[in-house]
Amino acid sequence: MTPQSDEDEVWRQIVASFNDTAELDSADQPWPDSENLPVEPPRRVVKQSEEERPPSVEEEFTDLIDDEETDPDDEGHYVPPPPPPLPTTDTTTKIAWLGLFGGPAYLLLSAALNWKLQGWMLFTAVAVFIGGFVALVVRMGDGPPNDSGWDDGAVI
Repeated sequence: MTPQSDEDEVWRQIVASFNDTAELDSADQPWPDSENLPVEPPRRVVKQSEEERPPSVEEEFTDLIDDEETDPDDEGHYVPPPPPPLPTTDTTTKIAWLGLFGGPAYLLLSAALNWKLQGWMLFTAVAVFIGGFVALVVRMGDGPPNDSGWDDGAVI
């Protein structure tokens, strides 16, 4: 026989045994026989009466909602305090933010509406944007906060 015919014969055997089921010997299993599951597990149907039936998730949720509505003096719930007021900013910072967003917004609006911009209008919008950016960066400060410790580590 030639090597080609040996390969053809092996291929025919593989194709012929394609739909065959493998028979496992208990020695081939990597687990003990006591851990094998039965082929068809036994099914047990137990009907419970309405009194014995545990409440469903929907019933439990409805009971919880009813309890919350009927008990307004419940002390187990945490009610957070009102948030502190937002910090106030000075006029210079407000103008700088307005310039930072106002200049590009004006340019986008004029481009979207096909407005003809004169040279000085374009220059002013770009200058306001750059001026707002520079003002915010200058006012940002470059040092660590005053309350940091000697090691500048994390503050908890």
